[in-house]
Amino acid sequence: MPLPPEFHEIAKRVNNWGRWGDDDEIGTLNLVTRTVVRDAAATVRTGRRVPLAVPLRQDGVQTGLIPGRVNPLHTMIAVNQEMFGPDTVATSDDAVTMGLQAGTHWDALPHVSHGGRLYNGRPASSVTGHGRAAHSGIQTVRHLVSRGVLLDVARARGAERLDAGHIVTPEDLDAAEELAGVAVRSGDVVLVRTGQIQRYLAGDREAYGYPSPGLSIRTPEWFHARDVAAVANDTLTFEIVPPEIDGLWLPVHALHLVEMGMLQGQNWDLEELSAACAEEGRHAFLLTATPEPFVGGVGSPVAPVAIL
Repeated sequence: MPLPPEFHEIAKRVNNWGRWGDDDEIGTLNLVTRTVVRDAAATVRTGRRVPLAVPLRQDGVQTGLIPGRVNPLHTMIAVNQEMFGPDTVATSDDAVTMGLQAGTHWDALPHVSHGGRLYNGRPASSVTGHGRAAHSGIQTVRHLVSRGVLLDVARARGAERLDAGHIVTPEDLDAAEELAGVAVRSGDVVLVRTGQIQRYLAGDREAYGYPSPGLSIRTPEWFHARDVAAVANDTLTFEIVPPEIDGLWLPVHALHLVEMGMLQGQNWDLEELSAACAEEGRHAFLLTATPEPFVGGVGSPVAPVAIL
């Protein structure tokens, strides 16, 4: 279905095209200034480190729901090979084929388009089969270290996990921010916990992917108002599936990536972080989440770590 007027109205309100210049390729990551990073480092008190990535494995989160996005196919190409002759040092080596967004990942800005346009008004045709993404490829995210803030929506609603049909609203984000006891501010990376990944961790990949709670089309304005640098959550598709508006698929992707120029992440394991933040009574931390720099990539795996 064509994008409805409601979408276009929101798009106008959150649009960042030209905000950092016509040649800009990193969008809201411009908000992660040196001051933001220094302030983020100051949140470290105990040095407790919490990994946020799911393991990359052949029976990973992908079930075929997204065609071609395959789980890692991991192959040994050398096993204890004495490549310099008998009784020399032996080496083992391996190779992998995978969808770059198969596991815990960031979506790069050219991952989606609408109306034939990408972030900053560039043509969607600049993404090609051989040339990949000519602009805003994931390699342009040279470093991503900032203050992370966990918005634990499930815990704020008194639940271990949101129901599959729950639409995360701006009001939910407000409640989670109040629970966190910290105001989301410019340059923050916001992590939204729904608890949905519990289904995957329990071995039910199908139930993890569909149906799933996710973020409402109303939430991009919440992030825009606070100048959030990037956002990720613990679901396969980030936004609610089936869609909030019948027939309108991936509108939040389009608003974040195309209109705002804001990275979006999926399949982040926020369970241990939720427990750690509850134990320590704080939900802000130093976050390191730099993607692998695949040139022209429209996404990339990432192994984020929260440092409290």
